Order: sequence, then structure tokens, then C-alpha cells
Amino acid sequence: MSLYRDDGIVLRTQKLGEADRIITLLTRQHGRVRAVARGVRRTKSKFGARLEPFSHVDVQFFARGSELLGRGLPLCTQVETIAPYGGPIVSDYGRYTAGTAMLETAERFAEHEGEPAVQQYLLLVGALRTLAAGSHEPHLVLDAFLLRSLAVNGYGATFDDCAKCGLEGPNRFFSLQAGGVLCGDCRVPGSAVPSPETLELLGALLSGDWEAADACEPRYCREGSGLVAAYLQWHLERGLRSLRYVEK
Repeated sequence: MSLYRDDGIVLRTQKLGEADRIITLLTRQHGRVRAVARGVRRTKSKFGARLEPFSHVDVQFFARGSELLGRGLPLCTQVETIAPYGGPIVSDYGRYTAGTAMLETAERFAEHEGEPAVQQYLLLVGALRTLAAGSHEPHLVLDAFLLRSLAVNGYGATFDDCAKCGLEGPNRFFSLQAGGVLCGDCRVPGSAVPSPETLELLGALLSGDWEAADACEPRYCREGSGLVAAYLQWHLERGLRSLRYVEK
């Protein structure tokens, strides 16, 4: 029997029995972890409200055996709130739908339980902090998070230089299969031809140039969101259920 301590983001919860829940978290040290929280659905629970989606928490786990993830699910025995991002996020539909898509994306990329995914964890924490602060439009924060999540998991896209031959941009043709924009010589059948402003926006979101991203016109934001969603679906091999509800 062992005790483990880690900090993480609550991704989702599931009812278990009459008063318990299974909590899925993305943690700093152990990646995706599922654990049982006993009695948290009771009104007198000491930390039930802390284990809601979007919450950034410090958790203590109790596990049987020498490893956190063994034959059974560990127990959440103590929880302290680090940052309650859920409050400002769930109170606004745009933030809520964008945040839900972020949680689903993070869980999909952290597919194997117990495998550390530190970069994905740090991206999620930063994105939820930005989303809760309301300093940028929710759909822009989401697209930036999706692009950077793809990049840290080995699927980074290029929006300037040619993805095949490296020809300096700007280049006009965008291919999901090729991993970004292509020059005229490398163009493949089925390539999209987005507007230059859209490609500039996506490059700005990937690099963190928020001044340029915030100044972009809505029509280019919508086109960019479509490309990001298609690129994400291509690499995940199926789309995110929550993306259909995101406000553009």
C-alpha cells in the first residue's frame, strides 16, 4: 500500500454507485489517471466540489501495491484546490464549449494511463488559465491549444515554408496529409487554398503572437478554425464530439 501526491486537471467525472465518482485527471507526473473519490456526491462531502471538470488540484492518491496504477483504481484521499478555473469557464457558453473541447483533446492525446505527458499537461494548464481570464476570444484560445497540442505530440503544422521542400513562404496550398502549406511544385491533389490572412492567423496562434491573432477578422478566424479541426481529425483519425458545439 502506497501514497502518491500529484497535481492535475480534472478532465471528467463518472458516477459510481450511490455516492462515489470515478475522476479522470491529467497529472504532471503520471499522465492520465483514473481514481475513485469516495462519497463526493454526498452534500456533506469535504472535497466533492473541488473534483469538478476544469479544476486544477493537488491530489493525494492511495494505491494498493508498489505502483499508482495497478490492478485496481487508486483512491483520492485528499484534494486541495490550486486554481478554480471552472467558475469563470462554466458561467460563459463560449468559454465552456471551448474548454470542454480542450479537456477532450488532452484526454485523447494522453491515451495511455500512467505515462507522463508533461508538455500536454502544461499546455492544458496554460490554456485554461487564459480561457478563465477572458483576455482573448475563446475560439482563438482553443485553436492555439489544438495547434500546440498537435505540435508537442509530433504533428506540428507549418503555415509559411513548404512542408515538403522547405521553400520559404508565404505558400498558398494547404494539405492535411503533408502537414501544412505546400509550394506550387509540391502541391498535391485535394489541397485547400485558404486566404493568406487565415494562414497568418494560424501561424500567429502557433507562435503565440496574440496581438496579430486578436486583430484578425472573424471570417478568417472561422476559416482557420475549420482547418484546425480538419487537421486534428486527420491525426486523431476521428473528430472531437465537443467541437460541434464550439461558438465560432
